[in-house]
Amino acid sequence: MYRTGIVKLTTRARFKTICLHAGQEPDPSTGAIITPIYQTSTYVQEALGRHKGFEYARTQNPTRMALEGNIAAIEAGKAGFAFASGMAAIGAIATMLKAGDHVVVSDNTYGGTFRLFDKVLTRYQLSFTYVNTSDLAAVEHAMTPATRMLFVETPTNPIMGITDLRAAADLAHQHKARLVVDNTFASPYNQRPIEFGADLVTHSTTKYLNGHSDSVGGIVVANRDDDIEWLGFVQNAEGAILSPFDSWLVLRGTKTLPLRMEAHNANGVALAQFLSSHPKVKKVFYPGLPSHPQHELAKKQMRGFAGMISFELGSLDAARKLLNAVKLHALAESLGGVETLISHPATMTHASVPPDRRAALGITDGLVRISAGIEDVDDLRDDLAQALDQV
Repeated sequence: MYRTGIVKLTTRARFKTICLHAGQEPDPSTGAIITPIYQTSTYVQEALGRHKGFEYARTQNPTRMALEGNIAAIEAGKAGFAFASGMAAIGAIATMLKAGDHVVVSDNTYGGTFRLFDKVLTRYQLSFTYVNTSDLAAVEHAMTPATRMLFVETPTNPIMGITDLRAAADLAHQHKARLVVDNTFASPYNQRPIEFGADLVTHSTTKYLNGHSDSVGGIVVANRDDDIEWLGFVQNAEGAILSPFDSWLVLRGTKTLPLRMEAHNANGVALAQFLSSHPKVKKVFYPGLPSHPQHELAKKQMRGFAGMISFELGSLDAARKLLNAVKLHALAESLGGVETLISHPATMTHASVPPDRRAALGITDGLVRISAGIEDVDDLRDDLAQALDQV
């Protein structure tokens, strides 16, 4: 069953309107404007072989389907499929591959993605080549006759590398491969990869889409009919579905996505500028800064630069002192919530990446990552300033 996008919206509906209304209608039985939480495991059938389109909750759930239609429209895709986590969503994408297939992956990919690819999927005769996907020549060199997928993060986690989405899509399609984009760091408010030719877009809905640090989930948005058919089959067959309550929480989140992202974008730029001018900070990684090597490309394919910032302090001791001194910044994994989070990639999000590989990617022991929330930016600056005084 397709999770179609816009419900009762014109084709000219704009982004903020789509976030609020796509995939949703007032509840037919009560007129409730908010999609109910259909917390049920099964559905009563009218007679043998006759039902209302719903048979079993793993296969269909109205709350989940509303979310899937909503995010499909937000990402300008045809259909969405919601999963129990971002990694479950990536795992579902991987089921499109067969033994002997090859995948080219952004080398600075999320540690959990690397763990799944390197430690699990290689057991099933799949092979992966990790390259700097900002370098299209390196991507093309890595492609082989067996390559079936180009899996890209942009911006990357945590070094904030940018991949040219249009060029990557063209290159993948020349080699008869799909372009898959993990759009978690940007959010669809700032970047919509399908508009640049991507075949599949995935998110950890845990992050910006939910936005309130109270749900774990994942989504895949597809644009090809064959992919839609397969993902629907796999979602039902494997059963790693997003629960009705989590679906409702993410639907609540997407209603305010544009407003939240405007605040994340503004605070991200302000904190990046503050850090780049601080004498104890050796380097700042943020695509919204003119000093970022791909700033002009980022401006072309992004409408904002989000709240993700990484910066180099030079040593584990310096990073530890700052992380132990912050008060308003919460030391925690994850990102994209309304509250500001701070983390140490080498020992937290990317601990599963081998040390030599982390070093080659620039994920040093002195690297710190911030997910700027929507607090007053002066309070965030003050907190960083006092913590940097301890370094």
